[in-house]
Amino acid sequence: MSDATESRDTQANAPARADRVFLVVVDETEEMRVALRFACRRAHNTGGHVALLHVIEPASFQHWQAVGDLMREEARNEGEQLLQRLAAQVNAEVGSMPILYVREGSAREELMALLDEEPSISILVLGASTESRGPGPLVSALTGKLVGKLRVPLTIVPGNLSDEAIDGIT
Repeated sequence: MSDATESRDTQANAPARADRVFLVVVDETEEMRVALRFACRRAHNTGGHVALLHVIEPASFQHWQAVGDLMREEARNEGEQLLQRLAAQVNAEVGSMPILYVREGSAREELMALLDEEPSISILVLGASTESRGPGPLVSALTGKLVGKLRVPLTIVPGNLSDEAIDGIT
């Protein structure tokens, strides 16, 4: 048997890498749903895990402290409900519960900070909006001036892919 054949056979019989963590930034958009499906399929097919990040943007209305606190609490509750709903979906698709992160602040800044703080995250998966105004603020920022600051590969999933198309490429 040649070295090349032996190498291919060894790779084919090697167990899937269980340390791969696919991070998805979650919100209520359609492109996020597509990115999440892609990440779940990749995690399932490679023995990896999914992590979900929800960033609570600061309320723009800060005139009264009590109103601002109430708005922040409501946003946090909505974010936690979204994460719980999506965690159940990930568990059903991947067979394991995702890692959940909730942060407050600018989505860009919090995402970059999380990537710096969590060495277990190995791939960032984002969905690109198909709307005429562009792919979305995170995709635009991460493919522009922030691309050189990423320490993990960035996978951008077109927001118009069907579940069948995603299944076909994962």
